[in-house]
Amino acid sequence: MNQHTPMPGGTRRYARVLTIAGSDSGGGAGIQADLKTFCALGCYGMTAITAITAQNTRGVTGIHGIPPDMLRAQIDAVVEDIGVDAVKIGMLHSPEVVQVVADAIRRYSLPHVVLDPVMVATSGDRLIAQETVGTLVRDLFPLALVVTPNLDEAGWLLGRTIADEGALDAAASDLLALGARAVLLKGGHLPGDRVVDALALPGGERHHLQSARIATRNGHGTGCTLSSAIAAHLALGQPLVRAVQLARQYILGAIAAGADVRTGHGPGPLNHGYAPVVQRVF
Repeated sequence: MNQHTPMPGGTRRYARVLTIAGSDSGGGAGIQADLKTFCALGCYGMTAITAITAQNTRGVTGIHGIPPDMLRAQIDAVVEDIGVDAVKIGMLHSPEVVQVVADAIRRYSLPHVVLDPVMVATSGDRLIAQETVGTLVRDLFPLALVVTPNLDEAGWLLGRTIADEGALDAAASDLLALGARAVLLKGGHLPGDRVVDALALPGGERHHLQSARIATRNGHGTGCTLSSAIAAHLALGQPLVRAVQLARQYILGAIAAGADVRTGHGPGPLNHGYAPVVQRVF
């Protein structure tokens, strides 16, 4: 069903966004951040959990993968009953899990897929096995509408360090060459008073999105939140470039609203609910 397909027995419904990602017990990233974001932006959120983490603001102390068959069952249950207008994909810890997700996208022709290749947590803890990276690139990059790596993830994928703003466009182009249909390369890890993200589209179209850096210790879950916000705006009918612009506006507000809040003893979460939108009904 697409965004405007009427539901049986009714004439109205919500914009539906499915997150396929890991759970963060601390509530700042992963599935929990995704659901908060969907709700804040007026969408109906659904989940297919890939892994359970024992995690807080100081780090990850344990990861328990969900069996691939159970992941497949979660996706099937959601798609076959409720339907999906956009998909956010986060932590995929094993090649088998990647293959389950890729198969579901193909079988159901799932629309507006946003792939956040989560590899390392804000704390520095690695969240993905090395052998999974190749499968992720081969099987999922071509199926995603946009891939949203940060500089560390892009460096891991490309086998080199991205050290300055001048290297963003070349790195984004190289990620397109790996099979991605579009790339949002997040430059937040670069030093300086500005944050510059590079959006690379097919055919050479490039956009640099800039904003002033917000002073905060609370950056846990920023990548999850941004990719979820993009998926939400796609589900609401925005084209990709506008969805990225609106998602950046949302996350900048969420960072600013939570900048002086203390949650835990490490990098805390954003304020996802700083300006909630009434849930949209079509």
